[in-house]
Amino acid sequence: MEFPRPLAAPLAAVPIPLIDRAVKLMFKSLLRRHPGLFERLGEHKSKRYAFRPTDLPLVFVVEPARAAVSVMRKPADPAADAVVESPLFLLLALLEGRCDADALFFSRSLAVIGDMEAVLSLRNALDGCEIDLPRDLCAFAGPLAPLVSRTADALRRRVLAGEHAAWN
Repeated sequence: MEFPRPLAAPLAAVPIPLIDRAVKLMFKSLLRRHPGLFERLGEHKSKRYAFRPTDLPLVFVVEPARAAVSVMRKPADPAADAVVESPLFLLLALLEGRCDADALFFSRSLAVIGDMEAVLSLRNALDGCEIDLPRDLCAFAGPLAPLVSRTADALRRRVLAGEHAAWN
């Protein structure tokens, strides 16, 4: 399932500092709930990972050693050791460990460019974290948390019901 184009198009006009700030707040919230998220990366903790949702005009760069994330607009090609490309919802399902990354890779729903070993290490680190984005990011939503949680749960069920997103 791709991110709806009518919702993705305005992201091309929203100022990057605004998007970057929101992403940084969500990232910090996620790290507070999962402080050991990057500890299992070992030698790959110092790598830079770029995530390029194929259905958004944005690129996200994660630097585990600094516990940092940044956002830039496409066609930016940030310096990264590994680049992962896929529709946004599949990237988020992978973050939660709810999809079979190998099946997505071999079906060409997911592309990896660069240091494959670093990406496998990241996948293994994520597998042990039990990330649940609706639950983990509800604190970020403040008084809208129940609505955000229900919406995110419904969206996740719909995405995972797709033929390209098999359960692990």
